[in-house]
Amino acid sequence: MPSPVKVEHINPFLSATIETFKSMLRTQITPGKIILIKGAKLSYDISGIIGLSGGARGTVTLSFPRITALKAVSEFIGEKVVTMDDTVKDAIGELTNIVAGSAKKDLAQYKINISLPSVITGENHKVLGGKEVIPLVVPFSSPLGDFNLIVSFISET
Repeated sequence: MPSPVKVEHINPFLSATIETFKSMLRTQITPGKIILIKGAKLSYDISGIIGLSGGARGTVTLSFPRITALKAVSEFIGEKVVTMDDTVKDAIGELTNIVAGSAKKDLAQYKINISLPSVITGENHKVLGGKEVIPLVVPFSSPLGDFNLIVSFISET
């Protein structure tokens, strides 16, 4: 039976996302109410995914609608971006990597290793978790648009 991610697992990713957007994109973001992804009808245009392994395994994902991704990447790189190209893919992967790396330090007890980022693009794609855990989704609102942080994480200890 799948179990939901624990709050102590998601909080470091939540804090890391807020801090990353504040420092790297000079943007204040506001988290919404955390929801379970099971049965949720959430779809995206671009998602950066980092795998977690070691004393815990799973994934952390930042997923964006197209327009939010373009605005976020424009802020991140300091120049206007208007098409979903390799620059956008690379930047979304790097933002996800920064969030995962920052959260990792607050999860030291799990001795987590993080993978290189993978970026998925495609209109209305869905991000699902593994069989062992029900992912939690943190919706964020910002002046750049809405996006989601998805954490699918299970500790081995």
